[in-house]
Amino acid sequence: MTEWNEDQRALRAAVEALGPRLGEGHIERDPGGGFAAGAWKLLSETGLFALPFAGEHGGLRQSLPTTMYVLEGLGRSCRDGGLSFSASTHLVSTGVPLQRFGSEELRARYLPRVCDGSLIGAHAITEPEGGSDVMAMRTAAERDGDHFVLSGTKAFVTNGPIADVFVVYARTGQRGSPTGLTAFLVDRETPGLGVGRPIAKMGLRTSPLSELFLDGCRVPDSHVLGHVGSGFLILDHVMRWEILCSFVINLGEMEHRLQRCIDYARTRTQFGQPIGSYQSIANHIVDMKVSVETSRKWLYDTGRKLADGKDVTVDVAISKLLTSESNVSTALAAVQIFGGYGYTVEYGLEKDLRNAVAGTIYSGTSEIQRQRIAKLIGL
Repeated sequence: MTEWNEDQRALRAAVEALGPRLGEGHIERDPGGGFAAGAWKLLSETGLFALPFAGEHGGLRQSLPTTMYVLEGLGRSCRDGGLSFSASTHLVSTGVPLQRFGSEELRARYLPRVCDGSLIGAHAITEPEGGSDVMAMRTAAERDGDHFVLSGTKAFVTNGPIADVFVVYARTGQRGSPTGLTAFLVDRETPGLGVGRPIAKMGLRTSPLSELFLDGCRVPDSHVLGHVGSGFLILDHVMRWEILCSFVINLGEMEHRLQRCIDYARTRTQFGQPIGSYQSIANHIVDMKVSVETSRKWLYDTGRKLADGKDVTVDVAISKLLTSESNVSTALAAVQIFGGYGYTVEYGLEKDLRNAVAGTIYSGTSEIQRQRIAKLIGL
């Protein structure tokens, strides 16, 4: 088990202390998908968005494991799962590729605003015709002098309706080639870029989602991240961070849900005794505890390995598969333990379940993770 130092605990405590305020009105806002702009400002003041970035650009120079530790605290304390998801997406989709692959000019111009939350970031990867098959991407970028002209449509863009800047992945080379993709940093006001209407969805409703339309969108070549043809490499790096940061928030949510169930099972009585004394209920809670601790081990072990520069291809896939499916199973168990109350909107547990389902889809579906693991072990 990791022993966190005083500074790390203080960073997490600053986020956790604001958790109740960050989640205010989450149940009421959920049906209409209302984004909590005020809570975003509060969250930015904790320094969460600045955690893993360089000090010269307003960052706090924290490691990946420390960033995960603070994000876990966000998941544990904030009941607005959509806000937490938008925060993780912002940090990872824009800040991480800028820090690692952006030119000094781009880092100096954009990273300070990523770190202080005054700019909201998103990335555009998935397309209407396909999601996990990135190599079949149709959005194209054609060079025109010192610009690229981007044309295509992106789907399921988290933060799309509220984002100020997008990292757009487009094809600049042969379809199916790992060197055929390039990543571009595109401002929202760029001519030819259009943001679709917010899309209603099953869960994570307070995290806005939309399509992105690129119709002759001219982007200067100075806004290429890395170099032309390095888009797949960048995406691979970003997705590892995305999985670890997004799902460690889910870990925090599972911890909170577990404690709610323990407390309820101790105090709710049926037939003259606490329901936790019944083996059928106790077994549900024990399984939840096992899921939480197993997810924790895989996430943090993988985060430390990635920070040390080790190969984590299998580890990331296992961590994502395990945590996403554990989040669903523990959310379903919580609804069952709370019975009729768990099924009501007021208790927030049915919302947890709806939110959890998304994790088996985004960042590579459970089916894709199993396929990837099978291939990596030689099947």
